[in-house]
Formats: sequence, C-alpha cells, structure tokens
Amino acid sequence: MNSVVFYLLQANGEQAPSGPLGGFMTFLPFIAIIAIFYFLIIRPQNKKQKETQKMLSTLKKGDRIVTIGGINGTIQTVRDQTVIVKVDEDTKIEFNRSAIASIVVAAKEDKHTIDSSEDESEDK
Repeated sequence: MNSVVFYLLQANGEQAPSGPLGGFMTFLPFIAIIAIFYFLIIRPQNKKQKETQKMLSTLKKGDRIVTIGGINGTIQTVRDQTVIVKVDEDTKIEFNRSAIASIVVAAKEDKHTIDSSEDESEDK
C-alpha cells in the first residue's frame, strides 16, 4: 500500500512522506471517517436494537400496543414467537412479536402478586 502512495506522489512530483508519522498521516482521514461512522450511525443503531429487543421480551397480557402496520390493540395471549391481539370486541389477530412497534400503555401489575412479593420480602 505504501508503495502505491509512493508512486502516486512521485508521479505528481512530490516526495513520499518521511519520518515515523509519515505513513500514519496518510491513513488519518480513513481512521477519522471510521470513527465518525461508528459514533453517528453504528452505536445509536445498536442501542435502539437492544431497546427494541428488551421491549419485545417484556410483553405481557393486557399491554396496549401498536404494530408496525399501525394496528392498535390489547395483548390477550403471549406465546414464544407470536402474540394474539384483541383489536375489537370480537376480533383477535395473531402477530409475530417482531411486528410490534411499541407499547402504548403497559398492563398494570396484578395487586395480588405485588402483595405476595412484599410479604415474602418482609419475612426475610
């Protein structure tokens, strides 16, 4: 690679960079571009993907959700790969978990499970 840079510089009548940092300075713009891509594109996308995975793993019955198609409904049943969403009085639709865009209103915790967990913590 350095030989290519050397020949290009000779063709333009310039001398090849000398000194210990000469080769590093030619790659500095590429390193800067990679750093910019990482901090502006790759890192935020990874954070968003982790948040989405966390949201999909915490789905539970009673959550009000919106699908990526814009359908609003309430989760009736949660399965491994799918959820059944009630969209009307008599209408239920089965969706893949990945088709859920967001949780609008999370289901409230069952009061009985909250009380029993508090009782157990008091016993310890």
